[in-house]
Amino acid sequence: MVTHMCTVRGRSVRRLATATVAVVLPGFGAVGVANADAGAASRPLASVASTVWLCRPGQAGDPCAYSSAVTTVTAEGTTSVSTPRPTPASHAFDCFYVYPTVSTEPGNNANLAIQPAEIGAAAAQASQFSQVCNVWAPMYRQVTTSALTNGASLRPSVLRTAYTSLLSAWKDYLAHDNHGRPIVFIGHSQGAAMLIRLLRAQVDPSASLRKRMVAAILLGGNVQVPVGGDVGGSFRHIPTCRSALQTRCVIAYSSFGTPPPGAALFGRPGQGVSLQSGQTAKAGLQVACVNPVTFSTEPGGLQPLFLTVTSRVPHLTVTTPWVSYPGLYTAQCEQDGGASWLQVTATPMPGDPRPAVFAVLGPLWGYHLADVNLALGNLVADVGSEEAAYH
Repeated sequence: MVTHMCTVRGRSVRRLATATVAVVLPGFGAVGVANADAGAASRPLASVASTVWLCRPGQAGDPCAYSSAVTTVTAEGTTSVSTPRPTPASHAFDCFYVYPTVSTEPGNNANLAIQPAEIGAAAAQASQFSQVCNVWAPMYRQVTTSALTNGASLRPSVLRTAYTSLLSAWKDYLAHDNHGRPIVFIGHSQGAAMLIRLLRAQVDPSASLRKRMVAAILLGGNVQVPVGGDVGGSFRHIPTCRSALQTRCVIAYSSFGTPPPGAALFGRPGQGVSLQSGQTAKAGLQVACVNPVTFSTEPGGLQPLFLTVTSRVPHLTVTTPWVSYPGLYTAQCEQDGGASWLQVTATPMPGDPRPAVFAVLGPLWGYHLADVNLALGNLVADVGSEEAAYH
């Protein structure tokens, strides 16, 4: 899973900002799948004035082109290996990915140097989507973990710098790189919050851009909708998805293993990461939950995908970059006490050797760190279905 931070109000996050996990991804060297050391080597910038692309089709060392070979581990400990067919040089669809809070730069806003933390986030969260789309991921001057610890994370100027940087990259991509292809938006945590702002300002008011939008996957970002409704909160025209065959809609959820506490950072309107996207708590609104398996209130089995270096099975050697645990989790959208969340329940068999996720950062965060990877197989399949339905 990818360890990262999100903006919170009035809570100490100093202990979180020191979390570092260095791993080695073949072809990328040492990569911080969690928060990279602030002194880690960075890739030189081509030009500070132009967009710096973390992921760009055909770019050398593109972390979003990371191998998708996966080892499936059953409850009995048996394994099988699958290698998806080679990714084509170009897809008919683009994915525009915005990574979560990973930068440990000393300032309140990150610079545009590509660090191991951003590389690790892109590989873990976005690279599997390369099977179904051309993944574009700009560097942006995101709110850093330093801003979280010094109390600057919600300053309007800091948030404006992050968003303006992303907006510039979006306009550059649209003008020079998209060439009219349909677009899937993907973001998590701060990445989702920034995309909520971008969609509200750029796509939602534009009939032509809404027509080009295939779907948006906005996880751990507190997308808001009217209670019992699917459009009219965060967006005026873009609804939440009710089917994997629906297009121009949003898949959104925050995952928890138990009901979110009253002060939870996710699943409750106007709290936590909501503030990064400029959303406040308003009467009659709730946080959206779309089950990526069933697109209903019914439960369904998740298809988790984790980088092997971050999820190991005891006494088992896995040689592929990815590992999957089918049948280990079910997911169901639930509501209670003003909260809406994706209830993720582990259902191991007796003697099941596979590791289960837990609330690493405590109950206020739930399974936030694993939002994407718990359902990554489902989400990639959903995008494939939405693309097929788009035309």
